[in-house]
Amino acid sequence: MGSLTVRLPNSTHEQLKRLSKDEGVSINQLVLTAVAEKLSALRTARFLDRLSNPPTRKEYEAALARVPDAEPDPWDAWPGEER
Repeated sequence: MGSLTVRLPNSTHEQLKRLSKDEGVSINQLVLTAVAEKLSALRTARFLDRLSNPPTRKEYEAALARVPDAEPDPWDAWPGEER
């Protein structure tokens, strides 16, 4: 687990102390939850942006060109397909 030192204005720190006490959680837990929520929102926005802006054919073919030319593992082959 990593650690992070964050410098906050006194007013923000006081608000965090009050809110964490009201919620019955530590400041650490409150900050962790806030960061996790923000990360989730940003990742969701990025995902939705990719859905609305699909890759071009050129980008798609470039991605496929990076896939190695190899036979699939036996468990990943089409049923009944001889290898």
